[in-house]
This record gives sequence, structure tokens and C-alpha cells, in this order.
Amino acid sequence: MRAGLVTGKDTFELVEFSDPEPNAALAVVAVDRCGICGTDLHAFMSGHPYTPAICGHEWAGTVTAIGSDVSNVAEGDKVVCGVAPACGACEPCRNGQSEWCMTAFMGMIGRDRLAPKHGGFASHIAIDAQRLIPFTAALTVEEAAMIEPTAVCLHAVRRTPSLAGRSVALLGAGPIGLLTLQCVLALDAGHVTVIEPDPKRAALAQSLGATVVLDPSAAGGLVVDVAFECVGKGATIQIAVDLVRRGGHVTLVGVPNEMATINPATWMMKELTLATSLGYVHHDFGDAIDLVSDGKVRLGPLHSRTVGLDGAAQVFAELSAGGTGDVKVLIDPNA
Repeated sequence: MRAGLVTGKDTFELVEFSDPEPNAALAVVAVDRCGICGTDLHAFMSGHPYTPAICGHEWAGTVTAIGSDVSNVAEGDKVVCGVAPACGACEPCRNGQSEWCMTAFMGMIGRDRLAPKHGGFASHIAIDAQRLIPFTAALTVEEAAMIEPTAVCLHAVRRTPSLAGRSVALLGAGPIGLLTLQCVLALDAGHVTVIEPDPKRAALAQSLGATVVLDPSAAGGLVVDVAFECVGKGATIQIAVDLVRRGGHVTLVGVPNEMATINPATWMMKELTLATSLGYVHHDFGDAIDLVSDGKVRLGPLHSRTVGLDGAAQVFAELSAGGTGDVKVLIDPNA
């Protein structure tokens, strides 16, 4: 069986693995679709070491086998890959902080004892069954493969104080920005401004409900209650801070792979509140599925194209170079 891995700078390779088998706690899933995440691209562009288990972590598929101890899913279930429930035994769990469960977190980042040797850029994967969340036939396979980034954005919005009626700015209308936009609107934010230089992505943000979409050059003078940094670049962190009023709030959603230069005096004078968000908790997935099923979050408009494993390396190169117009590219490992 072949699985796609980022193995170095500008290098995406198909590597041979044995067909996966379940042990007591694992389930084997036939992968239907796997999305290419910004973190996958960051690893490809930087060449920094990248945990194989999370190289392709936005996937959905069908359970084909389960281990003897697995009871939360059954063969034939349609599932997405998420994060296990809190363990209840680690120090954060014992201290009443289950949202920061270290056992679940290590599984999410592919550093636990059950971590697979590759991610979802493969026809099959054996994974901790506790990380699997079933979904109904109401979702298409393409929508299901985008539930994971939807959960990322929902979690980030939930880590932000109440948005009801508040003015919001979102930096970036890539996949994370567009999903954060829809989650913000679903939680009753007021005036929502999206800042995006790409005309196609700007138009998509407008169609998905943004009140106003601005080119960065036209955003001078904008002041909002809350800003979401969804670009994942060091330079835009300070820009997000510059946009909020005194006493405002900034949430970092995009994950930069570079150092950031900030103006601490501005942060202090504004007495702003900063929240960071990485990943999700288990119940975010069921809620994300409900938002999509109810039509409050639309995933179809984000799907640009689907390619097979043999075309994945070319797509990584194209996306890293920019200018393709793609928002979310999915890999069909069976194509």
C-alpha cells in the first residue's frame, strides 16, 4: 500500500507500507477523501521535520475492521478523524481541565503510542478508534473530509468571548478564514469584515455572508471589537492587534511557521485580550457536523478540485507556489 508523506523541503513522496491491521484498540478505515491542510503545505515549503501521522489529517472514510476492544464504532460506519475524548486520568483532567487533556492532545499531534506511521494520504489507515466520529449520510464524502478544519475553526470561535452583536474582522479568506467566518456568523456576530487580497477568495467570502470584504490596502482606519488572525503568517499577528479597539480581543487561528515581530506597547496600551487556539476537543466534531448538516456552514463552495495520489506531489508544488485559485484540494487515494 502506498501512502503520501512530506519527506523534505519541496518533497512529497509515495512510500510503501504494509496493509494496516487492527490491534485491540485500533480500527482500520478505508479513506475516501483527505484534504491538504495549511500545515501540510508549511512542512512541504519549509522542510522542517513533520510527524508522519499527521501528514494528511483531514480525512473521512469507512471502517473496514475493528480491534477486540473497540466499541464506539463498527464495521461499515462512515467516520471522520478527530480527537479522542478526554482520558480523565492525566493531570489536567484530574484538575478539572479536561479540555487540555494531554492524552488526547498527544493523539491529535501524532505522538501517542497508537500513532500510525502515515496519515490519510493513503487508501487505508489503522488508528486509535477513540479518535473516530461517525457521521450520517446527510454529508457527502467531500463535506466529511472538511469537518476536521471546521472543528478547528469552531473551537477557535468558542475560545473567544461572546460574539453576539460584536464587530469582527477576519484576516485571510483561505480555508480557515472562510470556515471561521461561517462559524462566527453561526454564533450571531454583528458586522463582519473580511480582509483578503485575492479577488476570487474575497468574492467567496462575500457570498458566504461577510458584511464587507476589503483589500488590505483599504483596511486603514478599521476598528473592531474582535479580530481573528487566520492567515498563519508572523506579520499579520500585529496587524490583527492594530485592528481592535482598546479593550478588544484577538484570537490567533492560523498556525505560523515563522517568528513574529510585535509592538508590545500597543498590546499593553489597548489592554487587549489574546486567545490562541490549536486543534479542538472531541465534542467540537459532533457540533461541526450539526452546523454543516443544518446548512449554517457550507463546505461545497470551498472545494476546488479532487486529485488522486499520483497527482498529489504536483498539487503540493502548485499550492506552495500560489496563484492557483484553489481553496481546498482533496486527495482521493482510490482514484
